[in-house]
Amino acid sequence: MTWQSYQLDRKAQKLVLNYRDDKDVLNQAHKMRMTAPYGLERFWGERLRLSRERNNKAKYWGDTWQAFVEIMAVAGVAIPNDSVGERETTKVQAMATKLWALPLEDQKVALAVLTQFCDCLVWWTQRYKP
Repeated sequence: MTWQSYQLDRKAQKLVLNYRDDKDVLNQAHKMRMTAPYGLERFWGERLRLSRERNNKAKYWGDTWQAFVEIMAVAGVAIPNDSVGERETTKVQAMATKLWALPLEDQKVALAVLTQFCDCLVWWTQRYKP
């Protein structure tokens, strides 16, 4: 067995740099970290709530989710990532059901990785915040 880098820190740095000029958006990293322990479906769904505000916060959450899905794919865990709009209730329910249906071991690993990924986002936010 060899060491496998999942690039958490690099992906977090890139995300923070992409949103560095929008202080209100950058503060979302702390909220992401607080949300991660509540579950994958709540983390995923926060983007839908924020999309009503018509700003970049929802996009930051969505880009973070996308990066997380890519990280987990490298680890061999397929995380559902359907394209869903805030008003598509049937699709929202279907996506939540898919996340809840993940095997328990995959959920545990995914939440641990998501939490660590959010810690990386917070760390880079504190360094790069204007």
